[in-house]
This record gives sequence, structure tokens and C-alpha cells, in this order.
Amino acid sequence: MGDGTVRDLQGRVQETVDRLVADGGEVGLQVAVVHRGELVVDVVGGLADAGQGAAVTPDTLFFAASTAKGVASAVAHVLVERGELDHDLRIADVWPEFAAHGKGGATLRHVLMHSVGVPAPPYDTTARDLCDWDGMCRALADAEPWWEPGTGFGYHAQTFGFLLGETVRRATGQTLTWWLHEAVTGPLGVEEDVHFGVPPALLGRVARQEPDLGPPSAPEPGSPADRAVPPAIRPDAAFANRRDVLTSDIPSGGTMSAHGAARVFAGLLGYGGAALVSPARLTSMARPAFEGRDVVMDVPTTWAFGFAPSRPGPVPSRPGSAFGMFGANGSGVWADIDTGVAVAVMRNRFGPGWSTAGEIDRLVAEHFTEHFPTSSEGEDSWTTR
Repeated sequence: MGDGTVRDLQGRVQETVDRLVADGGEVGLQVAVVHRGELVVDVVGGLADAGQGAAVTPDTLFFAASTAKGVASAVAHVLVERGELDHDLRIADVWPEFAAHGKGGATLRHVLMHSVGVPAPPYDTTARDLCDWDGMCRALADAEPWWEPGTGFGYHAQTFGFLLGETVRRATGQTLTWWLHEAVTGPLGVEEDVHFGVPPALLGRVARQEPDLGPPSAPEPGSPADRAVPPAIRPDAAFANRRDVLTSDIPSGGTMSAHGAARVFAGLLGYGGAALVSPARLTSMARPAFEGRDVVMDVPTTWAFGFAPSRPGPVPSRPGSAFGMFGANGSGVWADIDTGVAVAVMRNRFGPGWSTAGEIDRLVAEHFTEHFPTSSEGEDSWTTR
């Protein structure tokens, strides 16, 4: 792609970011687009800390909520690719305590598919409890499953990271964070840009999250969604600004820059100097693997192998091409196999909804539709690889 077309997309995204900030809906934004290994969009706008007047820079780190689950899933697939893990590893084989109350059949595959049946920590769990790795793992090992592992689907909002991380630690002798650096961010050159727990020395780079402009919402008391995410650990701006939360390994959430997140997903696509997984594994990761009802959130859903098989907006793509993860604060990272594009959007106006990410995705899709020919090979994709 020539310099002119790169500048065109960079300019259109910058104009959009500036407008969204000027309109008051956004405080600070950061957008990165990597196309076949080349960083073609690196845009920032607004304030990282509204109280201090500090501007967002490309190096600013943003709390990204569940967007980090996509990074955690990436680490797991890379470890399977390297032979450190197997998707069908029984958790209890490496973590015997987890077999309690009939959970002995749970596997790593079930973790990535949110089908373990342990979607909820104890209802009195606090933010401080989340920062206690061993305590959380003991609680989950002793938990009674909501369903027999592998027989249902329900989003494991806060338990996912502990289930995955402790399985990885028990099976390999190293933490998920160690493997994130060793196998993913280190080889890609973004080791200081993607974190589950932020090193204290880097806290000065973290944007301050601001409350949502709309009224707060909460699930119906006593509902599965209410029980799955207890009131004291429901992520909001205050939660995201806590030093203990930011610096603790809580892999269901995390903190990152848009550039770092996009580079990780470009690495999954095979670009950036470190092809993280084989083409066959990439295909299996992105392919929709479940379609049905999420019994925790009580909504119909489709899920891939550790990822949402979708984009943040209405842009169409071939099923099995687009995959990513999106956070409760409107952040997101996603990739499209057919076009070789990886996109990340970070923000610090903490609120649900991905309209900003969807608007960025529309610009990216329009750009690559314009500059790359549409597939004529019969696949339901909007460009060729």
C-alpha cells in the first residue's frame, strides 16, 4: 500500500478521533491498525488524565477490561502450538484440587470455550480478593459447578483468567504473565505495551479512566449475570483506577496500548516477524465453535475458540475470518484473516458499547475495500488476502 493511501486512512481516523473527543463523548482515544505487519494507523486524541491535562500519546497504557481475555487466549494457543499444553488437558491432572464437586472432566478447551461451569466467584468477592491469586484459585477449586463441564456455555467474566492462568502455571511451572512476555510480546517487541498486571514502574503511563456519561446499569438481583459478577467487582472507572487492580495479575482484564494489542493480533495472523501460530491453528481459533444461548448473560451468542468471532460494528466478514475481544469499557482488539488487518481501539471513558470501535472499523473496512479488489472466488469475504 502506497504512502498516499496510508496517509489517507491515517487522516480519516485522526479526523474521527478528534471529532469524537471534541463532541465530549470521549476523553482520550488511541487507535492502531496493522496491515500485513505494517503499522498503517497510529492515532491518538484527547487526554490521558483529564484532571492533570495530560495528553494521550502512542505510549499511553489503557485499562482494557475483557479485551485482555483475547490476549490471554492468544497466549494459550501459542503454548499449544509450542507443545507446552494440549487443548484437551484435564485441569485436574495438573491441578488436582479442581476436581472437587464433579469438575474432574474440565479441560483447557472448556476454559477457552467458557464451558467449564464455574462462571462465578463467591458473591462476597471484593476487588482486594481479586488481587489475591492463591485465594481466588482456592475458591474456584472448591466451587460447585453450575453445569457439568462441557455441557453448557456461559461467559466466565471474572473467573476465566484464574482458570486459564492457574492451569498454565500448574502445567508449565511458569505464570501466564511470564509466558505472555516469553512467547508473545517479547518476540513481537511490545513487551512493555501489553500487561495483565502493570509493573509499578510503568504506572505513570496508565490513562485515568473517567466515569460513563450515562446512568449506571446493573443486572437483575439474583439473576445469573448478577451472581457471576458480584457487585464489589463489577468493573467501572473507580475499579479500573485502583493501583492494586492495575498491578495484580487478573487476566480476565488487563492494561495495554492500542499499538501493543494490534501487534499481538497481527502476530496471530502471521505478521510482524513472529508468526505465533500455524495457519491451520489460526483457522481453528477463528472458526465459530458454539452457537446457542449464554446461560449466564441470558442472550443468544456465537463463540469461537477463545474469541468473539465478530467485529465491533456491522461490517460484514466471512464467518471464520474475523475474531477478537471487547471490553466492558468499550475497548477492543480484533483481526480479519482475509485482509491481514489487526485493529485496536483504547479509550478512557469507561462505559459499555462499542460505537467508537465500530466507527473505526467501518473506516478501516471502507479503506481496504477501496484499495484491494473484492474476492471473486466465491467466499463471503470483502477482500482477498
